[in-house]
Amino acid sequence: MNELLRLLDRLLEFSMPHLIAVPILVPMLTAALMLLLGEQHRRTKSALSVVSGLIGLLAALALLRWVNAPDTGSGPGSIGVYLPGNWHAPFGIVLVADRLSSMMVALTGVVAFAASIYSTSRWDRAGVHFHPLLQLQLMGLNGAFLTGDLFNLFVFFEVMLAASYGLLLHGSGRLRVQAGLHYVAINLAASSLFLVGAALLYGVTGTLNMADLGLRIAHLEAADRGLVHAAAAILATAFFAKAGAWPLNFWLVPAYSAAVSPVGAVFALLTKLGIYTILRLWSVLFAPDTGISAQFGQGVLLTIGMSTLFVSAIGIVGTQRLSNLAGFCVLISAGTLLTAIGFGQVAVWTGALYYMVSSTLAVAAFFLLIDMIERWRNEGVSIAPHESADGAPFLSEDLSHSDDVNLDDEAQALYGRAIPAGVAFLGLSFVCCTLLLAGMPPLSGFVGKFAMLSGLLEHPVVSTGAWIFMGLLITSGFFALLALGRTGVRHFWTQTHATMPALPALEVLPVAALLAACLALTIEAGPVMQHARDTAEGLLSATDYRNAVLGAMQVPPPAAKTGSPP
Repeated sequence: MNELLRLLDRLLEFSMPHLIAVPILVPMLTAALMLLLGEQHRRTKSALSVVSGLIGLLAALALLRWVNAPDTGSGPGSIGVYLPGNWHAPFGIVLVADRLSSMMVALTGVVAFAASIYSTSRWDRAGVHFHPLLQLQLMGLNGAFLTGDLFNLFVFFEVMLAASYGLLLHGSGRLRVQAGLHYVAINLAASSLFLVGAALLYGVTGTLNMADLGLRIAHLEAADRGLVHAAAAILATAFFAKAGAWPLNFWLVPAYSAAVSPVGAVFALLTKLGIYTILRLWSVLFAPDTGISAQFGQGVLLTIGMSTLFVSAIGIVGTQRLSNLAGFCVLISAGTLLTAIGFGQVAVWTGALYYMVSSTLAVAAFFLLIDMIERWRNEGVSIAPHESADGAPFLSEDLSHSDDVNLDDEAQALYGRAIPAGVAFLGLSFVCCTLLLAGMPPLSGFVGKFAMLSGLLEHPVVSTGAWIFMGLLITSGFFALLALGRTGVRHFWTQTHATMPALPALEVLPVAALLAACLALTIEAGPVMQHARDTAEGLLSATDYRNAVLGAMQVPPPAAKTGSPP
């Protein structure tokens, strides 16, 4: 085993520069190949999607292993830089794999692999081009996580959004079209703000490379600093809309609840992309060494984050629909993370990064679980796709039931009513999702929230904002527990005459795998938390990131005169 690991490390060291581009190239090439195939090759497309997801997951895990390897000076280090056009930054395109981006790519790989397997059981046949759209969305997500400049961040954002438009409408229906129109409108407006903010930032600084932007902002003339702050505010508005921040999140719950289950699971990553972008740009552009621009907008982050957390906690109590509960859990996670980012403390960011991984996996599992629960509660009725005589897909009701054998009357009188294995799986999975999303012990959701609370209490004097955040964090968890527990009682403890439908392995295994990943986060909390702490320390000190991206270019010394260019 040790020899195998050494061989893997040597292969990683040899292929590392090109490995950074694999999470982008694999889904892009897979989507292109799928588009060449007709709709009659559905099984081939399904197999290609699963294989592509597996390759992307393995590549992401290899990146994660590489960035956590010790930096020896000649071997793997904590930051990898890939230059696709062989033009050095800031003049050429640059892909950057550090601890944060590698973690997000690995998280995307896990969720996407589970969703692709789940979709092959039925939902990929509910419409056309499901798997190509899924691959393009993964390409956009991974590219946005790995890019090192704002222009390509916009490009990958648009690739991801264009694919998400089609995925949201997958399966047709009035509700999906209605929610899709709102989703498209808000994202087009956010993309327009993205362009305006990026253009304004480029006009002032002359660059869109993130690392170079941090250097130039640190030495801007006083007259230009206001324009940079205005550009940052415009960009933040766009990213707040994509992250699901209040009051720009009115579209999220209807859109996510209207999407089919595997799409909803992948959509759980979209808000995290908005969170990632805010965290990345805020830590690089307004690092502690950027003068009076350091931590610009901290108060806004705290206010919007707490408002999102408060409104989402109220909203989750006011709904009983399972898909709406999942959407509000996404918003609670977004509000928690935005507020944690605003504190700008290593300990708080450590817990927030751990919590982000845990909550994303839990919400993705919950979205997949909802489909099976609703089919069971509706007398075994499933929205099963079939094909008409001309080969066009359409949806119909499959009224078939499983052949569950119940105890006879005498045995029921002695031992009570039998619980089918499928119901037991759904019930246990629902309990696990409830504990994870509410942040109850002993699972990883509690570990992440406890780490954030501990970070807030590290300082001798706890600020008023920290006390408010702690109150909101505990209250939102209690409200989530109340809402999910109430819905669980209604679905699992009330009498039902529904016969338990057979649960295909293609649906059970992805849910079990995502919950097992959350359990692994709990068991291996020490190493994961150490990775999160190293990530937080690297983000709060942007020097290593800048030096890695810009190569030999070092941070210039402060200008001798106020307002002089670097």
